[in-house]
Amino acid sequence: MKKRNGFLTAGLALSCLLAALIVLGFFWTPYDPNAMAAGPKFDPPSPAHWMGTDNFGRDIFSRVLQGAGSTASIALATLAIGASGGALAGALTGYFGGPADELLMRLNDALTAFPSILLALVVISILEPGKKINVIIALGLVFIPSFARVTRTAFASLRDVNYIKSARLMGAGSARILAVHMLPNTLPVLLPALTIGFNNAVLAEASMSFLGIGVTPPDASLGYMLSEAQGMLFAAPWYAAGTGLVIVWMVFSAGLLGEGLRRRDRGVL
Repeated sequence: MKKRNGFLTAGLALSCLLAALIVLGFFWTPYDPNAMAAGPKFDPPSPAHWMGTDNFGRDIFSRVLQGAGSTASIALATLAIGASGGALAGALTGYFGGPADELLMRLNDALTAFPSILLALVVISILEPGKKINVIIALGLVFIPSFARVTRTAFASLRDVNYIKSARLMGAGSARILAVHMLPNTLPVLLPALTIGFNNAVLAEASMSFLGIGVTPPDASLGYMLSEAQGMLFAAPWYAAGTGLVIVWMVFSAGLLGEGLRRRDRGVL
């Protein structure tokens, strides 16, 4: 009897609940997230302010809802750029091989020798810091090599299997072989990689915003809010606790989901 995949169940439940809260934050918050003096300064959590207020009297729960939406949207956009660009490059080089494949792998080796956050800092320094679109571009470009390596490995392992050779003999074009015959069989590898990529994107965006070179006011970001909360650890510890909890929730739920997907592909229900 197969064991139940509790990781996938828990990951889906936590991810869906978090997604519902993020969507809610796009349409409704208890208070204006940027409205000062919405309540007493440094007010602890209460029925009126579920996560308390900060040094400007702003409702922390409202700001966390808005910041979570900002951080999640940047992470997803980053993931879209990194995954699509990396998957395309990895699929083509993994399938065709040759000099282009060797060149890509050596370039990947050079880029992965540096921490991704440092590479993102270089890109963002060329662009204008503080704008969401520039943060997305910087992180998206930095994430391309890691997805290219994963995709390249997955496609290269399939290019000489019998059913791919049969498809070539039957006259199937390269585009059809890549999209129809190979891509579905690489999803067990690519889907968990997407959850890891989302985790990395959340942490990278939060780190950049924490340092003041990512999203800056008036736009909300969990990383920048943690930077604000750093100076209020004694006056309003609930600010750092609430903001940090949401970041942990994002990363933990995606991690559970990724582990659940890996276990499912190993035959765990």
